[in-house]
Amino acid sequence: MSHIYQPVMLKVLLENGGHATVEQIAKALLSYDQSQVEYYSIRTKTMVGQVLTKNGVVTPTKDGTKITGYRLNQEGLTEAERASLSTICDSRLDDFTNSRGDAIWSHRGAGREYLPGSIRYQVLKRAKYRCELCGGLEGQAALQVDHILPKARGGADDLFNFQALCSTCNANKRDTDDTDFRGVAETYSDREVDCIFCELGAGRIIAENELCIAIEDGFPVTQHHTLIIPKRHVADYFDLYQPERNAIETMLHVQRQRILDQDPKVTGFNVGINAGVSAGQTVFHVHVHLIPRRDGDAADPKGGVRGVIPGKQKY
Repeated sequence: MSHIYQPVMLKVLLENGGHATVEQIAKALLSYDQSQVEYYSIRTKTMVGQVLTKNGVVTPTKDGTKITGYRLNQEGLTEAERASLSTICDSRLDDFTNSRGDAIWSHRGAGREYLPGSIRYQVLKRAKYRCELCGGLEGQAALQVDHILPKARGGADDLFNFQALCSTCNANKRDTDDTDFRGVAETYSDREVDCIFCELGAGRIIAENELCIAIEDGFPVTQHHTLIIPKRHVADYFDLYQPERNAIETMLHVQRQRILDQDPKVTGFNVGINAGVSAGQTVFHVHVHLIPRRDGDAADPKGGVRGVIPGKQKY
């Protein structure tokens, strides 16, 4: 973004005799930010445009089915009447902003910490520069970094709680998702009495982040066989929350690198999950197996995890 920010700031300074306020520079930067234009285009069509259209004040103009603009239903208005109505709009804006102050924008304002570019890069890199909801590519729509569990409901500023959403999906998520996140947040503390993974001794845990832990398997298939386990007690992999999946994915990469650093003979890995009795699950707390493989540790490793059905491993 330095290719945008620096020339714009210098341009503002040059055009203002060598001095400009931070607000002047910020407004100039905003004029180049297409993602903000897209954000307010969505607000126009899905909020204010709908209300004024419903009340007969405006009529949408369209290109096919796409709304491209609005026309004021002003038949019969004189120039003086239009000027008077515009003055009334200014007055209403001044009255409201003066009465409410910064509270109007508090949901988007200073309470939200700046997200470092390095974090944004990691989130978009993980998402392969696509919206993780609709699949749209960066370039087709501006991608934004979204808190999966909103900050207002206790969501963390951590990679496992971030996802890449295009501006449209991010806006629609706010409008349509009626999940009570307060209840969801409480479930992260769920533990089960007598569950061997809920009651692990501290000595067994070799690594952890906010939502998952790593231990070495008590009955290893190969040396350094590691289990990645969500802290929340949940039986089925398919019932994991997306932040837990992200946390597990992050931990898998960390543990893979740990194993490679400890044993240069490791040349591959099997990553596996047993989900359900018929799939061989015996401990009903989700756990992901990270099994290091070495050249020659099996006579014929071809087929890998297909070997869960012995007769189907070779093909």
